[in-house]
Amino acid sequence: MTTTTVPQPSEELTERMHELYRHLHAHPELSMQEHATAELIEHELDALGVEHFRCGGTGVVGVLRNGQGPVVAFRADTDGLPLAEDTGLDYASTATGRLEDGTEVPVMHGCGHDTHVAVLLTAARLLAGAREGWSGTLVLVFQPGEEIAAGAQAMLADGLWERAPRPEVVLGQHVMPQLAGTIHCSVGDAMAMADSWRVTVHGKGAHASQPQDATDPIVLGAHIITRLQTVVAREVDPRRSAVVTVGTFHGGLKENIIPARAEFTLNVRTLDPEVREHVLGALRRIISAEAAASGAPEPTVEVLSTFPRNYNDPAATTELLEHFRRELGEDRVVQVDPLMGSEDFGALGAAIGVPSVFWMFGGHDAATMAGEGPVPVNHSPFFAPAVEPTLSTGVRAAVVAILSRLGR
Repeated sequence: MTTTTVPQPSEELTERMHELYRHLHAHPELSMQEHATAELIEHELDALGVEHFRCGGTGVVGVLRNGQGPVVAFRADTDGLPLAEDTGLDYASTATGRLEDGTEVPVMHGCGHDTHVAVLLTAARLLAGAREGWSGTLVLVFQPGEEIAAGAQAMLADGLWERAPRPEVVLGQHVMPQLAGTIHCSVGDAMAMADSWRVTVHGKGAHASQPQDATDPIVLGAHIITRLQTVVAREVDPRRSAVVTVGTFHGGLKENIIPARAEFTLNVRTLDPEVREHVLGALRRIISAEAAASGAPEPTVEVLSTFPRNYNDPAATTELLEHFRRELGEDRVVQVDPLMGSEDFGALGAAIGVPSVFWMFGGHDAATMAGEGPVPVNHSPFFAPAVEPTLSTGVRAAVVAILSRLGR
């Protein structure tokens, strides 16, 4: 284990981090549209004299070199959400953006990616000013499009690991609705894989008074949706995790018309690759069989997104947890069960067969955690991490993790 002293940010650097965070929070951008955010990151890296390049459209990769030694990559995601902010902050977002279909929507950093960017840029600035304490290369991966599982794959497809030094480990972290100042981490599976589909059910339209002339896609869709819930209840070992959720169901325009089609979207979360394959196969089997039972054509299944496995290498994670405990204190570092939320972070290390470690750091102060109302969670219009000690803890964790590999 390294015994490198962890550098601490100055008051000036801390204030700069706060300003950067507030600016990012007030100016979020939708997934794969993070143009101004990418320009800001490039400006910050230029100020540090860090070489960088665009990757995956709006992704930015910085390479901080400091002599001979290992290579470590650290990822921060950059995109916001189509969500109207309701935090009441004086730096709350009023930004808007356009979805792929042209719909104008409000945009908010409702998942804390503004926190991730501000923290990683500050960690880079801190390490650039303390070169005597480490050696090697730090690859700074500012990844777009995490919310739609597009960014990691876009960067990989654009030659991320052919253009940047190949790391021995990929690190990342995420702010969560936990007590600020704490670290939470799983060993092994960290987060769930996720698969989202759009299913179009094809029927035959008719007047509501003449159902004999129709093949009702709404009734068919209802049967499919009900039956899908039996997959987890009756086909998955209760000791293994899976979630199947139908989030939308649309069909028809008027109460006295049986429509010719209906549409629903579903989301599947699993931790085990074998369970994932079984569940997805069962869903397709049920969708097809229910259509056949109704005398309807085969439904159309469109894959909307696929989030990869997010697996924390046990050896690398166990070692890093010891570093966290030594730096932050035993009571501030908690080993937890995997989350059923999803991330595309895991694809970055898996693509080149190197270990990765992904942990959570708390974002709410004690008053918020102990309040009478519900604690604002990620993707909530009320999600607003406490600036401190959230940001400083994120920087401290990032620097500790990097120096655990690069420290002298």
